[in-house]
Order: sequence, then C-alpha cells, then structure tokens
Amino acid sequence: MTKNLFPRVTRSPSCARVLSPSCQRGLRRQMHCLSDSKSISFGFSELGAVAGQGEDWLAKWLERPAALISDAWLERLNGYLHQLKVRVATIGAQSGNTAERVPESFTLPTSSDQSVETKDTRVIYICDDDMLPLEQLKTQLGCFGYEIATFTDPQSLHDAALMRQPDAMIMDIHFPQGSQAGTEVIKKLKRETGHAVPTIFLSARNDFAARLIAVQAGGEAYFHKPARAIELVAMLDALTHQQPEPYRILVIDDEPEMASYHSIILQDAGMVTHQLCEPSSVLEVLQEFRPDMVLMDMYMPACSGLELARLIRQVPDYVSLPIVYLSSEMDRQKQFSAMRVGAEGFLTKPVVPEDLVDAVVIRAERMRTLRSLMVRDSMTGLFNHTTITQMLENAVANAGRNSGVLCFAMIDIDHFKRVNDTYGHPVGDQVIQALARILQQRLRNSDVVGRYGGEEFAVILQDVSVNAAARLIDALRQDFSRILFHAASTDFSCTFSVGLACYTGDSRAEVLCEAADRALYEAKRNGRNGLVVDKQSMEARPT
Repeated sequence: MTKNLFPRVTRSPSCARVLSPSCQRGLRRQMHCLSDSKSISFGFSELGAVAGQGEDWLAKWLERPAALISDAWLERLNGYLHQLKVRVATIGAQSGNTAERVPESFTLPTSSDQSVETKDTRVIYICDDDMLPLEQLKTQLGCFGYEIATFTDPQSLHDAALMRQPDAMIMDIHFPQGSQAGTEVIKKLKRETGHAVPTIFLSARNDFAARLIAVQAGGEAYFHKPARAIELVAMLDALTHQQPEPYRILVIDDEPEMASYHSIILQDAGMVTHQLCEPSSVLEVLQEFRPDMVLMDMYMPACSGLELARLIRQVPDYVSLPIVYLSSEMDRQKQFSAMRVGAEGFLTKPVVPEDLVDAVVIRAERMRTLRSLMVRDSMTGLFNHTTITQMLENAVANAGRNSGVLCFAMIDIDHFKRVNDTYGHPVGDQVIQALARILQQRLRNSDVVGRYGGEEFAVILQDVSVNAAARLIDALRQDFSRILFHAASTDFSCTFSVGLACYTGDSRAEVLCEAADRALYEAKRNGRNGLVVDKQSMEARPT
C-alpha cells in the first residue's frame, strides 16, 4: 500500500517535467497534513517530525528556479521520502499486528515510573562489540538523564536508526566485521536519511590512522578508551544542545496596525512578540512578559517615547533593557536627543524588514549575554546565589497569592573538602559540574536550579507535593552516587545530602530556606548520603 506513496525523484534535463510546480505543491500539502497535530495526537510523532522537515525543505525548493536545483537537493528530498516510507511501513505493520523484527543486540531503554513529569530526554545510541564497557557506559550516561540504546554491531544500529533516529551516536572504530564497518554505516545512514546524526567515536586505538578514519566519516569528536563519562556528557550536551528560547520583543505603538505589522516581521524571524498600544500598562506588561528588548514608537498621544523610556529606566530591573525607537522622525538632532535617555538605537519608518530583524537580534542577543553574566554561575551555568534567592522570594510570593504548592531543596556534596585535598581542585570542579549537569538535565523545565555557594546547590520545585519532590530528588541522589570520577589512576564516586522543605503559608522566603537548611544538617548528622524532609513542612502541608 505504501510502495508508491513517496516515489523516488530523479533528475532529468528539465527538473520541472520531473517534478512540476503543481506536483511539488501537492507533495508539500501531503507532508503538511502528515506533520500537523493529528500525527502527534495519534501517536505518530516521528512521522510528523520527518514530514515537517520535508515540508520545510519543499518550501525552500519552491523558491528556487529549476536550473538551480542540484543533485544534492534531489538526494536530500529523496532522503525525506525514504524516511517517510520507512515510518509509514512501520505504522502499517504495527496496525496489522505484525511486529517489527528488532535486532537481538538492540537493548530498549527503560525508564522508571515517576509521578512528576520530567524534561524530554535525548536519545543516544551506543555501538560497541565489547559488552562490559558498553553496559558501564550505558549506566553512567543514563544517570545524566539520557535515554540510552545499546548495540553490539553496526548493522543493528543502522536498522534501529531508520526506525527511530537518535539525537547522537557513540561508536567504536574497530569491529570484527572490519576496521571501517562502523564508519561505513555512518556514511550509509547519511545517504539514506539526507543528513548526518552527530557521532562521537570511542576507541582503544589512539593512532593517526584511526582518528583520520573517524574524521573522514564525519565524526564530531574522538575519545580514547577508557573515556570519562563527564567528558562524554559535556560533548553530548554540545552536540545535542536544544535550540535557545526565541527572543521576546515588546512592541509599543499607539497605532495597532503598525504594531501588528512590525510584530509579524519579527514573528516570521522566529521571535515572540507582545503588542502594547496603551503605554500606561507598560510596567505590568514588562513584569509579566519579561522581554529581551523593547521596540517603541517615538510619538504617542499619552506620552512620548522619551518620557516612556525614562519611566522604564527608573525601575532598577530595567536599567539595562535595550530600547530601540521606531519612528518617522528624520531630524538627526532629535534622534540623538531621544537616545540620550539610554536608548540603544533609532530606526526610521518605513523600515526594511531585514534591517529591523538584524537590529533586534543584535541587541536582544547582547542583552541575553549580559543578563546571563549577571545571573549565572560561571563554572556551572546555574543561577548564582543572588539570583536563586530572588527567585525563591518570587516563588514564595506567587505561592501565597495563588495558594500554590512549593518545595525548596538544599543539596550539599558530602566530604567535598576531602575530594579537593585528595585529588586536587580541578577534579573537585568536575564533581561540581557533574552534579550541576544532572540537576539541569533531570529536573523539570519549571524547576529552578542554582549554585548556592561552593559545593552547595538549591532547587525550587513548584506545583509538586513534598512527597513527589522527595522521590524526584532522591532518585537523583542515587544516580549521582553511581557516577565514576577519574583522578590519576584511581576511580572514585561521590554522594550528596539533601534537606527538603515545603511552603507552609509564611510570606518570608528566608523561613523556607531556614527549614531546608535545618533538614540538610539533620541529613548530615544521620550519616550523609540521604534526604531529610523538614518536620514542620510535613506537619503543615498535605503530602
């Protein structure tokens, strides 16, 4: 049934005859139908994802003259068609109760039953014919929240990757089938799917020839066995880094049509906008929307852009918020006067869409960089002490207004001074970074994680009961204890203690902080490597 649904496209002297514009548009509509929310609703998320990629590719195709469509473009399209055929065939087989044959060496990842929703995990395939290090690496990387599938031969990985594409792959160089069996599979997958999966090569060989083979196969990194899990995690994080949050732009203009026009330009560039036509509510909108930049008209009935910019600048939180004027004012002197209040730039209406996007991106990106330097810890990337304290105060205030549930955890690495004294501070830094990565990757998107100081961390968990929070944090504690750190010729592990407290109705954040700190010290007195819930939290709040 699916044989001719997505036929292979071949090249001829006239690409228009091979795939006419009407045929292109029809194929794009089919992909659009497969890529919408219906595919996700019926559980065909992988099919929908591939169709969405193909639809985007065809959109670019339609913008090109036939003469500019190269063989590479045709192969890319055929890659998407092949992926769709594979997924449609798989769905058809499953709907007919015909189970797909899964290679024996393909170990499906398992996940523990959790009552708290966690972040979407990234899927990593590992291929190595040596079972012992394969299972050890699977265990280590699993502690960091990756979904791991293991294979003992390259062909098994190839078959599984066609069924479900991983976010990254880790592969040995040498296999019994030949020294290049793994690299050939990587190249084959790229030809069949139309794009390369980020691949890390891991091998006992450390010679030039082996490294050259890995580079020629498109390997992103090469590790000599035995590789340190924390270093592999750092590379996997870089290779599978999720797209940053889109820039948030507040557009202020008393003319709704102009505000909508400029908002649409920015939205088409992938940004999130909020339109404001009444300046009197600007402070409320700034607090709720938290923009990366403000784009405002210079002349408005209620107040001028200069007056509104001064008003915004008088609020300490918005002193460094970029403001760009967008006005028909042509007088250079007036433009410079307007910028003296601290505005970042001046764009003259009518503005060229590309110029508007460029001006906004440059300033919004700089704002995020500066904001990150101010609120983030340089070693771990977590929120620093000042920021996590402010966030706890905000969370407590929100919980009081909305009668919400709020938990706060204080985490301390056990005997950390001993680690520094025994193995050195660089190794101690690795331990801190490992715990930071676990907290970042395993906790929910709504949870807030900070480095409270030294080897101490803080976690704000909103809308979760104290029992559910305890289960979640304790699972991280157990996994952290399984991570092996390497120093000279010695491997060692670390543990941490946790104090957990729940919001009891008191409006002061320091009360919650003191309760968590009290529970943490009790966990240490109990022998460390454990979690203690503050007794007052348990008595005052339902679990």
